[in-house]
Amino acid sequence: MIQLMPIGIVKNSRVEIEDDNWGEVESIIELDSSMPEEALFEIESFSHAEVIYYFHLVPDSKIETGSRHPRNNVDWPKVGILSQRGKNRPNRLGATVVKILRREGRRLHVQGLDAIDGTPVLDIKPVMREFLPREEVHQPEWASELMKNYWKK
Repeated sequence: MIQLMPIGIVKNSRVEIEDDNWGEVESIIELDSSMPEEALFEIESFSHAEVIYYFHLVPDSKIETGSRHPRNNVDWPKVGILSQRGKNRPNRLGATVVKILRREGRRLHVQGLDAIDGTPVLDIKPVMREFLPREEVHQPEWASELMKNYWKK
């Protein structure tokens, strides 16, 4: 058994689960009282951070462990849940690279976090070039089609 405790919570204007238009969403990640403010010291010296969060509103009955059509679109191939980024994952974990706007004490202001208001944050990591892919990234056409409006502003 693995037990994780949230280190913070997402605050933003998105209260409904939606699949697209996350590009201009600005969020505040507010640290939990169990975390000292110094945990965020110098995060603003990085341009981006990776945020790992918990899809807290996904009920047990919606969890997928096998394969499915992404967004239930039968025009796209049936692919394994671990071959897509849907929220109905076995452990309900989400991860997104966000733009860091600023830090104000225990609050980290970011843009492009695809998590709704109230989402528990499990970790924040600065993005370093050395952890990015060292070779060209490729993906199937359905993934590009699925993502065409995801970051739309």
